[in-house]
Amino acid sequence: MPIQITKLDSSQAGFHTALSALLAFEASTDEAIERSVAAILADVKARGDAAVLEYTNRFDRIPDGGAASMAAFDIGQAELDAALAGLPEAQRLALQTAAERIRLFHQRQKQELCGFSYTEADGTVLGQKITPLDRVGIYVPGGKAAYPSSVLMNAVPAKVAGVAEIIMVVPTPDGVKNQMVLAAAAIAGVTRVITIGGAQAVGALAHGTATIAPVDKIVGPGNAYVAAAKRRVFGIVGIDMIAGPSEILIICDGSTDPDWVAMDLFSQAEHDELAQAILLCPDADYIARVEASINKLLPTMPRQDTIRTSLTDRGALVKVRDMAEACAIANSIAAEHLEISADGPAAVGRPDPPRRRDVPRPLLVGVAGRLLLRPEPRAADLAHGALLVAAGRVRLPEALVGDFRQRGRRANAGQGGRRAGLRRGLAGARPQRRAAPEIERMIAAA
Repeated sequence: MPIQITKLDSSQAGFHTALSALLAFEASTDEAIERSVAAILADVKARGDAAVLEYTNRFDRIPDGGAASMAAFDIGQAELDAALAGLPEAQRLALQTAAERIRLFHQRQKQELCGFSYTEADGTVLGQKITPLDRVGIYVPGGKAAYPSSVLMNAVPAKVAGVAEIIMVVPTPDGVKNQMVLAAAAIAGVTRVITIGGAQAVGALAHGTATIAPVDKIVGPGNAYVAAAKRRVFGIVGIDMIAGPSEILIICDGSTDPDWVAMDLFSQAEHDELAQAILLCPDADYIARVEASINKLLPTMPRQDTIRTSLTDRGALVKVRDMAEACAIANSIAAEHLEISADGPAAVGRPDPPRRRDVPRPLLVGVAGRLLLRPEPRAADLAHGALLVAAGRVRLPEALVGDFRQRGRRANAGQGGRRAGLRRGLAGARPQRRAAPEIERMIAAA
């Protein structure tokens, strides 16, 4: 059955109203989630390991009567190395390539943030010194699906920064361990892996227990319960952000293989039924080809039901007048992930912009160059969501990683865009409303 995805045209009357309606999201917080999370955090703070053990056994449905001690949740380095060695060569190469690209990017970031000092006229020395944190906690989802990309995107930058201890927590519903996630932890150099999740894992990282040392900062995506827990422990520890469902916005001039664009839309739509995937393109025929690719490829996706719901309810294929208008619309949306897929300067109908010394030449073309070199700040810049995509990129489709097929719908609140933070502040997490009777069994699912 063909997917019914929204199609908009910027030249039509009522376009901006329709776009605003598509972007609107109910941001009210489910009080039942907040009450449950508050109770779990208080219990973990009071009882430590005993509370974490109890909640994990119950909510993750650990087999054989559950774990007898917290030691059962630790995964040693030998098991991580074995997971890496046991992967098919293509998957191992994809993980290693992705990790290396992430490492190279953040090495440059580190060079730019090396600090400074200067001496005033009276001899006073002032400056800024940037030092790595001692210990960080990384939350990796493992409920409805598993995401090795979450491991790499959080652990590799911490490693580059020089963080001494990187503690990763990941739920394993029914005791199932995802080998790609474990392999990613081996590649990224994670210090310790503990198979716990949900609000109890956040509480353990924040407050510490007899077996888990408290961390300085907690980062990584999770569901509505994880987001609520991170919000409550903020101040006790640092956190990365509180965000809503995942978002991707693709600006394309029609020169890219439509199958690629369809897969990139899937890459975020698969995260959650509330995720949002939008394509902006001036070529109506190309948009039709992308729609055909979506319908062709969707049946091959392990998480096709989630993708279908996401694209039907919140996705869109948008016909714009030209690439300049696409940039303007992208700035107004300021999505979490911004992908630019354009074929050089001709895509915007103007010559190469002046070259800047600190920007590599391959990026100074077409739409990418215009976005990089414009002097004034825009919403998309503030969102820190720009992703410049080269034609030869190596893709690690999260849809192919695995699916634990947990019942119910999770908000996946930690995957999502900084647009939530820009428009709603820290209180703007976007958890999904859930009926109270379902809360207990969903608390720990990430």
